[in-house]
Amino acid sequence: MDISGYVGAALKSLRQQAKLSQEELAHRATLDRTYISGIERGRRNPSVASLQLIVAALELSLDKLFIKARQLADRDPTTAARTRRRK
Repeated sequence: MDISGYVGAALKSLRQQAKLSQEELAHRATLDRTYISGIERGRRNPSVASLQLIVAALELSLDKLFIKARQLADRDPTTAARTRRRK
């Protein structure tokens, strides 16, 4: 299953759970706020190094981010339909 389209949504959800603004997360991760915004909107394809900075700023692991992305993908009926067609 391709979860790449859900990483941004997962990041946004985890950021909101931590009650952080994009600006505060960006500051903690030493990244630009517009970069965080781009990831959350699916406009940017972050490197693993950037994701590591972000999850460290959230005091989480990459596993947690990818698990959340997988959960979002599993809940999306359009993803389920695409997965069934591929089999």
